[in-house]
Amino acid sequence: MLALNRFVVAADGATEFTEQAHAALAALAARPGYQGGELVRAVDDPAHWCLVTRWDSVGSYRRALGAFDVKITATPLLARSLDQPSGYEVLASAPPGGEVSVRVSDRSEQDRHD
Repeated sequence: MLALNRFVVAADGATEFTEQAHAALAALAARPGYQGGELVRAVDDPAHWCLVTRWDSVGSYRRALGAFDVKITATPLLARSLDQPSGYEVLASAPPGGEVSVRVSDRSEQDRHD
């Protein structure tokens, strides 16, 4: 599962934002099911940032969000993210030079067609 939280940050708030984002990333990284994450900034518009994290499953991500340290450290930052979908399931992937591996959706059959 991929969690992608997007932010728009004014230049004069970038230092405070990155400090909060580093703390949030550390809190999330300590949770079971965390596979990796990055804080990234758009190269063509430095006001646009993303906190990208990868998880074993939707359940591990949701349990992480319920942890006390995450609620204290990461939730205030995540509340600042743009109001857009943030959780994505991986449906296909390919390693460098490798073949595409397709996965079945975890969503119900009816949900897949909506």
